[in-house]
Amino acid sequence: MRNFIQTHFKSLSFSLLIALLFVMFSLKLFDAPLKNSVCKNGIVSFELAHNLDRSESILHSWNLHAKINAGLSLGIDFLFLILYSTFIGLLIYQINYKLWFNRPFYPYGKIFIWLAFLAAFFDVLENISLIRLLNGHLSELWSKVAYFSASIKFSFISISILYLLINWFLWLYKKFFGLNDSYFKIS
Repeated sequence: MRNFIQTHFKSLSFSLLIALLFVMFSLKLFDAPLKNSVCKNGIVSFELAHNLDRSESILHSWNLHAKINAGLSLGIDFLFLILYSTFIGLLIYQINYKLWFNRPFYPYGKIFIWLAFLAAFFDVLENISLIRLLNGHLSELWSKVAYFSASIKFSFISISILYLLINWFLWLYKKFFGLNDSYFKIS
């Protein structure tokens, strides 16, 4: 598997990036009709509605067209979560391999790969909860599950991206300043 990823990293990451950009553009189009004075951030406001009253006020602020767009957005998000978790995981795998392979810190990088996929798992829970609310199953439970799942998802994605950026800067520093590997060994 490692050889396959190393050999095809550029084509895999480029393909995932193009797919991600296309899906993000689609999501942005579906999100535009969801924004109003009650729901300033579109679907994200619905994801982070922390209780049933807030969820209901958002739902009541949407007309039929907006609700259809919300449903389509949630459907496309199932593809998006596969793409972003795979893309982030692939980038972390690659930078972790280049910077930390055969070093004590290497196993910790794997945790951050799994965080990207755990974020996708919580995104699934969030989507299911939001679809339930959108379909009229108005319950405090669905609002809370959506809120906590979205919060965990955004946290895990942020942590994974932060790990990726820090290690990317370390790799650039190592590459351009010609530091030998002794600087990156943990005693």
